[in-house]
Amino acid sequence: MVIRPILSSYSRFLAGMSLAVLAIALTGCNEKVAEKAAPGRPVLVAAVRYEAESPERSFVGTIKPRIETDMGFRVPGKVAKRLVEVGQTVDVGQPLATLDEVDLKLQAEQAEAEFRAATGVLAQATASEQRAKDLRAKGWTTDAQMDQSRAAADEARARFNRAERSVELTRNSLSYATLMADSRGVVTATLIDAGQVVAAGQTAVRVARFAEKEAVVSIPETLVGRAKEGTASVSLWSEPNRKYAAKLREIAPTADPATRTYLAKFSLPGAGESVSLGMTATLTLADPATERVAKLPLSALYSQGGDPSLYIVDDKGDVTLKPVTVKSYESGNVVISGGVDEGSKVVVLGVQKLDPAQKVRVVSSLSF
Repeated sequence: MVIRPILSSYSRFLAGMSLAVLAIALTGCNEKVAEKAAPGRPVLVAAVRYEAESPERSFVGTIKPRIETDMGFRVPGKVAKRLVEVGQTVDVGQPLATLDEVDLKLQAEQAEAEFRAATGVLAQATASEQRAKDLRAKGWTTDAQMDQSRAAADEARARFNRAERSVELTRNSLSYATLMADSRGVVTATLIDAGQVVAAGQTAVRVARFAEKEAVVSIPETLVGRAKEGTASVSLWSEPNRKYAAKLREIAPTADPATRTYLAKFSLPGAGESVSLGMTATLTLADPATERVAKLPLSALYSQGGDPSLYIVDDKGDVTLKPVTVKSYESGNVVISGGVDEGSKVVVLGVQKLDPAQKVRVVSSLSF
């Protein structure tokens, strides 16, 4: 009669033990599942971007011709015709304008008449000089008559030479009545019209040569040294993705009194027909052979008794501690010159609590 209570108590004991073991097993499984499903530690990252230590500076400029010639007639006169307009392309030897040739032709005819007269006088004087020499050799004339004949011949020769040069000058003047282009270019200004009387050398047509183009910009005085020693490139607003190599050709010796900038001219050897005069350009200046560095928040730097390092995160969420070369420190930033690759993802917050063995989860913001 006593055995039944004992068995009943024992059964209850076994049931309790089974429940306890089952609870412990379930707890362990839950911990493993939770550990497996638990997300990695959230971290805030930044991409490494290397750039020149001295940032590039850009300036807006204008494409202009290196040589722009003010062309004018070499003789005075009345304009008969203007043969070109602004914007017209001209070739070497193309007529640009002409003068009235009436007076110039009269001067040429007068010079030719003087030349013919001088030719006759020279022939007569030369013959007289020869006869005087023959008579003097035979003793039939005096030294005074011989000297007189020689002087007359010398004067006739001088008159002949003067008349010959006069003919050449008047012919040249007649050719100057037509203003010719001396190079291939484009007309940028016309300052005369038919019927206008112009003086010799007065600007008639302005022609910009196509031989070489340049970018003209205004440089602040703080960057004059970089303009002289650095590298320059030019891009057009019409072609922003294409760059042309530029070389400083000229810089003003004094600053503009109003803007306190220096006018600089950069030649463009590689500029072709697509680079038109008057286009707006962007000139970019950079220091020569400057070191490339990357700026990161100071909180990204990890250093506990060793070399400065950064935590790099890969695509799988693993972190790796890599030593870096620190160039300098700035307010809130660290400047590095090497140690990590371009585009690497660097942990920038909470690096002191990270462990290289743990997984992390990249987030764009920690405000969650």
